[in-house]
Amino acid sequence: MSEEKIYEILTHKSVGIAGCGGIGSHCAMSLARAGVKTFFIADYDVIQPEDLYRQCYFRSQLGKLKIHALKENILDVNPSAIVYCFDIRLCPSDVYELFQTADVVIEAVDDAKSKQTIIEALQKDAPEKPVISGVGMAGWGNTNEINVHQSNTLYMCGDLKSHVSEDAPLMAPRIGIVANMQANIALELMLKNT
Repeated sequence: MSEEKIYEILTHKSVGIAGCGGIGSHCAMSLARAGVKTFFIADYDVIQPEDLYRQCYFRSQLGKLKIHALKENILDVNPSAIVYCFDIRLCPSDVYELFQTADVVIEAVDDAKSKQTIIEALQKDAPEKPVISGVGMAGWGNTNEINVHQSNTLYMCGDLKSHVSEDAPLMAPRIGIVANMQANIALELMLKNT
């Protein structure tokens, strides 16, 4: 498939991103660079200095809501993109409502309970919708252990076992690998059978 055909297809595709931190921000930027037209992004947090070490933001954006800064960054790369921003901590009833028209949903939140809430809500209300989750990316090295694990319409990217700890903090390289794996799967799904 030619690059022109890919861009043409992706201008009719949309992605939901739950969480705009390390994984969400990097995944969104990869998808924006690939030519995805429409984004539905949800987060409630603001950019802090410590976020700059592993998230796709800049010093000039400190103190801004992540959704607004990410929208700026997406539009800097892809000015024709359409970005819908939701300043919200997602609960089960919000998930389907916000992401119902997205072709795929990227789950990129920090805590396990919220991850489970998002995944379960989508599997209940939209079982046919692909959900791409990041699980197990703490620390550094061990690149060969980072894989994609699929169960029906749920795709989990990561090593599925590493947990954030004093000895294994979140580091930009592994976050970037997982975020780009998520973006790659999203592209594969959106371009499939076209």
